[in-house]
Amino acid sequence: MSAQINGSFHPSATMTTGSLTSDEHRSMSPNHQTSYEGEKYGYPHETLTTQAIELESAVSTLSFPEGGARAWLTVLGGSIISFCTFGVVQSFGVYQDYYTRIALNEHTPSEISWIGSVQVFCLFAFGLPAGKLFELGYFHHLLISGSLLYLFSTFMLSLAQPHHYYQFFLAQSVGAGIGMGLMFIPSLSVSAHYFRKRRSLAMGMVIVGSSLGGCIYPIMLNNVFETVGFSWGVRAVGFMDLGLLIIANSVVRTRLPPNKGRSSNSLVVKEILTDTAYIVYMAGTFLVFWGVFVPFFYLQLWSSLHHINPTFTKYSITIMNATSIAGRVLPNLIADKYGPLNTIIVLSFITGALVFVMFGATTIGGIAAFGIFYGFFSGGTVSLATPAVSSFVTRSDASDLPLRIAILSFTLAFPLLTGNPLAGALLAPPRLLWSRPIVLAAVFLLGGSGCYMLAWRLLRKRKDTMRV
Repeated sequence: MSAQINGSFHPSATMTTGSLTSDEHRSMSPNHQTSYEGEKYGYPHETLTTQAIELESAVSTLSFPEGGARAWLTVLGGSIISFCTFGVVQSFGVYQDYYTRIALNEHTPSEISWIGSVQVFCLFAFGLPAGKLFELGYFHHLLISGSLLYLFSTFMLSLAQPHHYYQFFLAQSVGAGIGMGLMFIPSLSVSAHYFRKRRSLAMGMVIVGSSLGGCIYPIMLNNVFETVGFSWGVRAVGFMDLGLLIIANSVVRTRLPPNKGRSSNSLVVKEILTDTAYIVYMAGTFLVFWGVFVPFFYLQLWSSLHHINPTFTKYSITIMNATSIAGRVLPNLIADKYGPLNTIIVLSFITGALVFVMFGATTIGGIAAFGIFYGFFSGGTVSLATPAVSSFVTRSDASDLPLRIAILSFTLAFPLLTGNPLAGALLAPPRLLWSRPIVLAAVFLLGGSGCYMLAWRLLRKRKDTMRV
């Protein structure tokens, strides 16, 4: 059953009543849901079986084109936005290295990492209001305003003066972060207007844009910083993103009508927050996101301080992001067959174990091997965190799915805000005790995997199936 809705990534993904016929509305009327709405999650087997059948039937009645020019252009536009937003976030290791050694060298790595952490915090935290505005029909308003704010902030960053921390923080963390947040979640959600059976593939293609950005931006920034300096390096990013975002805004289109008449979500929120299995899952994802990006932030600095060839060092982050392209697509296809929660348990455990490999990555070959494997498995873990939410849906019309995802996305903003600065503080400069952040990141990831296993056990009892 989870494969049917596995691709419903984000708050507007959108199982909307506005897209249903009158007959379908009747089939999902409140009377039809009385066996489970508002109840706690200690369901008897018979009720759960009925819910599963109803949910499968409800989802199957929705009509999606499953392709066509407009659908694939929307996927392309979403991928471009993912490239320009989360692709930039995944490239912060270049800025971390440059700020630590040159522009803000009077500040500690922990203080500098707050710049990138607040940026990604804004990206996820603003996904909650952006998702709600998307549901209300303000998609293009979000996309245009987010694009303008992001581009303005990028060009302001190019004017930031060395050793003026607040200028870098305001432009890169606050301004660019909010602009990204207004674009990122809606751009992922809109592709779900066109796909159900092929939704995992479509969403995977959108998310691949972030990995492509994570490959291209580090190469571009490292080379331009060396040749023409920081200011023009950032401006080059701004001009490139200007062209890309014009294309994205031109090709992305919504399909389903807005949900301006939806009733209060207070009852759904109460049910979600009393769903023990889902709370455990969110706790696991919180831990995973607390540690998973530490290597992305610090691998280039690690390489520089271990006297790795500077030419290779510039490509260390690119290697991780390149292999994460495959990691963000292949596991989603596997999850369609074996279940997203089953798949993320394995991926998160391997990712946590791989962090320890960083201790031995002190040569070009070692860093390359670490980047390849960590990029693939961490990419799969991150990409499945949201589709795995579909395993916990309890309503026949999947009306609790968007809100479950919105709550998770907002929750993840906090580990993303604090994880990398915490790792930077544990480095304890000027001694740079690398064992501390490495072990911490591994413990967070393995702890998250353990929570996923516990959530799987709770959910298996509820659904009476191994495939979740």
